[in-house]
Amino acid sequence: MKTLVQLKKPYGQASFARVKSARYLGWEDAFEVEFSDGLCFLEPQSAVKTANRISAKAIPVSVEVDDDLGSHFKVTYDTGESAEVSWSFIRELPPRPSAKAIGFTRMEMR
Repeated sequence: MKTLVQLKKPYGQASFARVKSARYLGWEDAFEVEFSDGLCFLEPQSAVKTANRISAKAIPVSVEVDDDLGSHFKVTYDTGESAEVSWSFIRELPPRPSAKAIGFTRMEMR
C-alpha cells in the first residue's frame, strides 16, 4: 500500500489532474479532494486556513469546485472570508525551507 508521502510529488514535479470534487468533512476537520485520475486526498482544514490567513474560529459554509478549469476549489467561511485552494497545494509536497529562507547563515547554524 502506498503511503501519502509516496503519492504526493515534490514541488513542481506533479502532473496536472482536474479537481473532480471537494467537500468538507466535519468529523475529520479536513477537506476531501478527489481528482479526475482517481486519487483522493484529505487535507487538514488547519493547513488551508494557515495558507490563506483565515481566522482560527472561522467555520466553512460552502465548498465550490471551479468547473471551467478544474484547477482549484473555493471555500467560503461564516466570517465572510474565503480561501482558494489550488490543485498543486493538495498534490505536491511543499518545498523544504532553506537556511536562507529562515534567516540563518551557515555560521549561525553551527
